[in-house]
Amino acid sequence: MSRFSAPIAEQIWDMKYRLKNAENDKGDATVEDTWRRIARALASVEAKPATWEGRFFKALEDFRFLPAGRITAGAGTGRSVTLFNCFVMGTIPDSMAGIFDMLKEAALTMQQGGGIGYDFSTIRPRGADVKGVAADASGPLSFMDVWDAMCRTIMSAGSRRGAMMATMRCDHPDIEDFITAKQDAARLRMFNLSVLVTDAFMEAVKDGGNWDLQFGGKVYRTLGARDLWNRIMRATYDYAEPGVIFIDRINQMNNLAYCEEIAATNPCGEQPLPPYGACLLGSLNLARLVRDPFAESAALDEEALDELVATAVRMMDNVVDASRFPLPAQQEEARNKRRIGLGVTGLADALLMVKLRYGSDEGARQTERWLHRIARAAYMASVDLAKEKGAFPLFDAEKYLESGALKHMDKDVRDAIAKHGIRNALLTSIAPTGTISLYAGNVSSGIEPVFAYSYTRKVLQKDGSRTEEEVVDYAVQMWRDKFGEADLPEYFVNAQTLAPAEHVRMQAAAQKWVDSSISKTINCPEDISFDAFKDVYLQAYESGCKGCTTYRPNDVTGSVLSVSEEKKKDTPSAEHIAVSTGDNDVPPADVVYITDPLDRPQALEGSTYKLKWPDSEHAIYITINDIVMGNRRRPFEVFINSKNMEHFAWTVALTRMISAVFRRGGDVSFVVEELKAVFDPRGGAWMQGKYIPSILAAIGGVIERHMISIGFIEGEGMGLKSDPQAEIMTIGERPRGPVCSACGSYEMRMVEGCMTCASCGYSKCG
Repeated sequence: MSRFSAPIAEQIWDMKYRLKNAENDKGDATVEDTWRRIARALASVEAKPATWEGRFFKALEDFRFLPAGRITAGAGTGRSVTLFNCFVMGTIPDSMAGIFDMLKEAALTMQQGGGIGYDFSTIRPRGADVKGVAADASGPLSFMDVWDAMCRTIMSAGSRRGAMMATMRCDHPDIEDFITAKQDAARLRMFNLSVLVTDAFMEAVKDGGNWDLQFGGKVYRTLGARDLWNRIMRATYDYAEPGVIFIDRINQMNNLAYCEEIAATNPCGEQPLPPYGACLLGSLNLARLVRDPFAESAALDEEALDELVATAVRMMDNVVDASRFPLPAQQEEARNKRRIGLGVTGLADALLMVKLRYGSDEGARQTERWLHRIARAAYMASVDLAKEKGAFPLFDAEKYLESGALKHMDKDVRDAIAKHGIRNALLTSIAPTGTISLYAGNVSSGIEPVFAYSYTRKVLQKDGSRTEEEVVDYAVQMWRDKFGEADLPEYFVNAQTLAPAEHVRMQAAAQKWVDSSISKTINCPEDISFDAFKDVYLQAYESGCKGCTTYRPNDVTGSVLSVSEEKKKDTPSAEHIAVSTGDNDVPPADVVYITDPLDRPQALEGSTYKLKWPDSEHAIYITINDIVMGNRRRPFEVFINSKNMEHFAWTVALTRMISAVFRRGGDVSFVVEELKAVFDPRGGAWMQGKYIPSILAAIGGVIERHMISIGFIEGEGMGLKSDPQAEIMTIGERPRGPVCSACGSYEMRMVEGCMTCASCGYSKCG
């Protein structure tokens, strides 16, 4: 019997997490092999590996504990990748040499698969004097463009493009440019942006006071605090960015406030970290821990939860010792503090199983009780580890117990820490879990509500045939299994039916017992007024949240994916994702996703192009082969050759990367966009009357011309023309939302602070 409760779960495992080794056929034949591989790798640092391997396997079994994707995909594989998800890089010096040293460190970190965060507030504002060179500074935004271009060229582990967070203080002189930077559709696409909002600023907003923009002790400008706040809110209302981070609260509530200052977070915001800070993630699947679901006696098995938490803490602590690190400074920081980020997923499903409505007062109270129990168990497990293995090196009992987060911890836990110390400085965090939630059987993600009870998904098979699958929420499927097609009870709610205030209530309830932070999106209706939208952020601040991320669908961010109220024939309780047009008779869109890369035929047709880069001794030859599907051609593989050995390594890497993308199908024209955006800091070249910023951009131009010649795209700078593998339904020329670069479907939506594909689970943030 398969352990997978849904076809999509097995597909995600095979695509994202399964170890494959074609050379000797050694790899993960089953998901049990994957669990065994992880358990063995994390037990290898124990004094008695065999004993702990069995316990770790039991925790992983049946998807009860879900280590984050980097651990699941990388542990025990021998690959040179980091098992850590989150990094905040070193403080950026306000000097050209220092800035580019930081750029190199960022590239090395993303190369191993880490998402990174940076505070750009430390760079002097645009127009400030640069001493010694008689010039004006270009400002932090110009250097963010450099980071963005670098990130475009790096594919992180697991075929995931690099993700970055940029923060800027609300009193930096360039904050207004920062707020509007991503309103240019071609700029900073690799970044999430968040403003570091201080308590003083929030008080000035409430009082209607003035606000100084300053750097290095010099006031550059004074404006009304409410005016600046309204600019932040208007940008977020219209463009879904920037997010807001309440930075003073983060530092006040930090267990390590006595030895670190935080000014940045990882890409999705659940990990505020100091310079070179690193954190690993894992989630407890609450949906798998409910006894007697939907019965009067339904309850979370709290004893099983305590046991699972203790094992999970030990496993994650071992990751600190088992993982590689891109930089020595990151390893030192991680091992000095031994931060872990244990969170939850399936919360909304678990609430449904115990017959509670997500967003209700009782639902929030139960969430707080569950998170309190998890926090207690995690801290006590870490105390037990400290008895056995020692406290984290920077532990100072008196200072640690006086930190904000520990002040409201239970007395017996505080007493145990005072007596024995604690192994991990911080323990809890709620991360985005979109992909691992699908892998676990489509449980609700993180602490988010159920997005849709079910939707239809078409899958293209290798032989060109298509199968149609219904993807059903885990709790809904359990209801169907138990009660057949009976109507869902009133306490079943989803993201489309909740008010923003109910989202805030749930985030605040969870935040009390989460010592790091929470990745959560507060969904707002398209017709919410601007004043009501601003109130969401004020409610988040007043209720104790550490940050706030909202998503309001509109013509800029993409039309909303809504749930049709029409019931499916012969399936009374089923719901379907439909285009938000106000017309409930619209059928659900066909979403096509390729489960496996297409097999290569024996012979392919193609073309070879010669590219002569100025000042280069040898030409580059680019061969692009196509596959014919139906009566249409699409690019299938690329070969790049040159006698110049300087180009050898990167041309081989580029060949493999682009060919792998092409074979996945969907709208692969984004490859052209990415390549053409790369610039060479040494300078580009003029070719045929046009300035080309780099040799990679020139290669992108060759691929673009080929795509035009075979009819795959309409013309230069234009996207996909027609693709038999990605037939996307549009209504009135309005697409369903932003296109997914992984599978080509128009199913991108905001989940836990990051755009995520509802069809294939792709997310640039992880």
